[in-house]
Amino acid sequence: MGRPAPLARVVRSGLEESVHLGHVAVCDADGRVLAQLGDPHHPVFARSSMKPLQAAVSLGRIAERPPDDLVAVMCASHNGEPTHVRAVRQLLRAGGLTESALRCPPAFPREVEDVLRARRRRRVFHNCSGKHAGMLVAALDAGWAPDGYLDPGHPYQREVLRAVRRATGVRTPKIGVDGCGVPVHGLPLSALAALFARLGRPERLGRWAPGVATAVAAMRAHPYLVAGRGRSDTLMMQEVPGLVVKVGAEALHCAAALDAGIGVAVKVADGGERASAPALLRALALLGLVGRPELERLARIARRPVYGGGRRVGDLIADFTLRRPGG
Repeated sequence: MGRPAPLARVVRSGLEESVHLGHVAVCDADGRVLAQLGDPHHPVFARSSMKPLQAAVSLGRIAERPPDDLVAVMCASHNGEPTHVRAVRQLLRAGGLTESALRCPPAFPREVEDVLRARRRRRVFHNCSGKHAGMLVAALDAGWAPDGYLDPGHPYQREVLRAVRRATGVRTPKIGVDGCGVPVHGLPLSALAALFARLGRPERLGRWAPGVATAVAAMRAHPYLVAGRGRSDTLMMQEVPGLVVKVGAEALHCAAALDAGIGVAVKVADGGERASAPALLRALALLGLVGRPELERLARIARRPVYGGGRRVGDLIADFTLRRPGG
């Protein structure tokens, strides 16, 4: 396993105070590594970065295609804002379900003002509730018992595993338990980058191709539902045409440049999520997939401010250089 490389530096009052190390893999739809930093094959759990594919599996089993806003929330790691909660409840109602059917853990919304309104933890506030709602509706429409849909042996999760194998080329991914309780898949970072490249080439994904195309279009059409206020996924998709972005827990961050057929996956080794969006934007800029005007509009996540005494005294800076294989 290769060593992690510096991804982002925290500079306070002119002194480099901290350094986040990690890995970057850039792949095309054939799975070729086009550029890298650290170890492009570093093993990771895909976490929420797998949601577009999981949503595609759900769409393949849901009898009547949901509107794009509900598909977007199936792909979401959302803030639990009222707009997200409404979409999740609407998706559940379409399947004849209520939020009591969800098996993600109860949670509070992400933003303080929404927490104050919420008053107590609820499953529908969990950032993965849209994914779970889609899984439940898919299981019912497929004729599978919704009980036990979190179990790796459930027919729904077995179908997700087949889709993961096809989409990543990894025959035996490591199966773990994600934070929301569903099975999570461990695979090389490069396989995840290749999966994101294939989001722009869905014909590579066999019977899951229509669902992938639908999920990608929904994320592009409704980026706010994919994350929410102030979130990097939402902001990047709002500002950069043809980009699909999906964060995963423990500072995993992936993007698909749909027109170019290129996928980028970034993993911060220490799980420091403050570094993942700046590192992803840096990689996209080096590849010519994000231009200077977009970077200027995304300055608050491209170069995160460091504060002291209530004023800006430094920045978190991603200024690495990618290496081409053999270079």
